[in-house]
Amino acid sequence: MNEATAIDPELARTQRYLPWVVAVALFMQQLDSTIVNTAVPTMAASLGVESLSLKSVLTSYTIAIAVFIPMSGWLADRFGTKRVFGLAVLTFTLGSLACGLSMNVPMLVISRILQGIGAAFMMPVGRIALLRTFPKSGILRAMNFVIIPALLGPLLGPLVGGLIVHWLPWRMIFLINLPFGVLGLWMVGRHMPDHRGMNRQALDLPGFLLFGSGIALLSWVLEIFGEHRTNPSLIVVSGSASLLLLAGYAWHARRAMSPLLAVGLFQHRTFRISVIGGFVTRLGISGMPFLLPLLYQLGMGFSSWQAGLLVMPQAIAAISMKLLVGRILEKLGHRRVLLFNTVLIGLMIAAFSQVGPGTPVWVILLFSLAQGSVSALQFTAMNSLAYSDTSDAEASDASTLASTAQQLSISFGIAFASLVTAAFLGGINRSDAVTLVPALHRAYLLLGGVTLASSFTFLMLKRNDGANVSGHQEAEGS
Repeated sequence: MNEATAIDPELARTQRYLPWVVAVALFMQQLDSTIVNTAVPTMAASLGVESLSLKSVLTSYTIAIAVFIPMSGWLADRFGTKRVFGLAVLTFTLGSLACGLSMNVPMLVISRILQGIGAAFMMPVGRIALLRTFPKSGILRAMNFVIIPALLGPLLGPLVGGLIVHWLPWRMIFLINLPFGVLGLWMVGRHMPDHRGMNRQALDLPGFLLFGSGIALLSWVLEIFGEHRTNPSLIVVSGSASLLLLAGYAWHARRAMSPLLAVGLFQHRTFRISVIGGFVTRLGISGMPFLLPLLYQLGMGFSSWQAGLLVMPQAIAAISMKLLVGRILEKLGHRRVLLFNTVLIGLMIAAFSQVGPGTPVWVILLFSLAQGSVSALQFTAMNSLAYSDTSDAEASDASTLASTAQQLSISFGIAFASLVTAAFLGGINRSDAVTLVPALHRAYLLLGGVTLASSFTFLMLKRNDGANVSGHQEAEGS
């Protein structure tokens, strides 16, 4: 216990319970995302569409998060972390109810957007509350505590989702969020601190319109790219318009007094490397949760609950790694960990190109354990590095910008994985295991190559970068 908490009982109480508040919200969010991935083939059959066509149900959620995350810091500064976090949990819960009542793909996509809006504010505002409640030396420990309960979502999600779609209507994968949403709202009311920022300038509405519309349009282009029925001219025009909107935001951000995204934070070298390197790394990683259920269910003939069991070891390994990551970073430092571990992730993604009909189950489980371990180490290292050199006054802006980049990489990763798989399939039957498995294997190799290439980004780190959060110290001449 530090001196501040010994003197201030209220701060001690907040530090004791705040991680649980954030963890419950993250558990609900992670449970939802992993359940949906496992249920995609069953949902597609029920709705009468192809499995790859349901990527809109996944990407609409992540696109909504990416579009609305930039507002999270401003809202938290203006209205307080308690009010905004509570509203986020309520919105996500109502979105889950709407998803469970949806009758077709368009209704489901709209409901997923509502879920995404709620999720857009949960993690960034929760992170802001943590950054303003704990000292810099305690951030890594607090984030690890939050992530471990949240990883129960990915642990339980694949199996629970598989069992639900096997025995119950697939709509229950969304309705299961409702009791957790009620619990989250109760905990927010009792234990969430009400931090507010000193800078309460007006919302950068032009920046929000430029950035939000540009990102949404670009994501839509990636969504429809590769569909044979799509007019190529529409793709070119829409893609060009999205890039112009984003270029317009870049021009606007350099001149605005208080831009939507504080791009000036990229002057911090550790923040810049963490965000840019993490973006490219997540492009490869983010497609795996979408592609693996397709391989296991459509390519190898496993049922939905069996596919969920095959994915579960990733979460078990991730939880175990979270218990060790602090000591690993303290011993080796962020530079060594990120350089070596990024290569391991790329190799692990590529290794799934060897999984197919006839592969022993123990080999698949071993691959899943390895992927879960290296992914957990990677995410913790990148996330903690991002805040190592930012000040308390920059907490909102740093959390907003880092979370936006993270969600964009997830959205683009899903779209990229679906796009390359469809390209490798060409015009042949996408439900035929004989043709689907080789296409998925090529996609794994390509995603692994992208992740391997991202390791070069971390060469720009210095030996002691991130030392004030990891405690690692090394002589520069060693």
